[in-house]
Amino acid sequence: MHDAALTEDLARRAAAGDPQALDRLLTEVRPEVVRRCGRFLPCREDAEEAAQDVLLQIARKITAFEGRSRFSTWLYTVVANCSRQKYRELKRRAAEQPGSIEPSQYVDPRTTSVIAGSRVDLLEALDRLEREHPHLVAPLVYRDICQLDYAEVAERVGIPLGTLKSRLHEARKQVRPWLSAS
Repeated sequence: MHDAALTEDLARRAAAGDPQALDRLLTEVRPEVVRRCGRFLPCREDAEEAAQDVLLQIARKITAFEGRSRFSTWLYTVVANCSRQKYRELKRRAAEQPGSIEPSQYVDPRTTSVIAGSRVDLLEALDRLEREHPHLVAPLVYRDICQLDYAEVAERVGIPLGTLKSRLHEARKQVRPWLSAS
């Protein structure tokens, strides 16, 4: 496990333009990024691909990190966005597979493990929630998937704690029947 204070310091220095700090930051956070991506994606290879996307986004956009919140909170936003984007890409790729591929040759990346089933259901539910109630997605992702504490989520989303709890309750209420129907 890496030191949170070290990571925060590296992030501030990287955001200020220190290339050595950025290199070290990427090395420090990689294991955590892979683990966090694994909460969204069904198989390790997909999580690792998403993690590479996250690390690339950090490298490209670290100057956007202003230090108003903790780096870890900013990082979870990037993880959530990249993981969900990777899932959509995998789903799109699966839908575009030519009919000539034998079913025995093609493995649906969304169903490669028993554990993955519930995550796939959750990702589908998040896509539906985003279409129907977009303001409810961030609270649910940050609290229930990224496991940030309530205060961090409220800060990240930019709403009062009471509003956050209300939106989280509503998001869970919306998603619950979609998950149990699967």
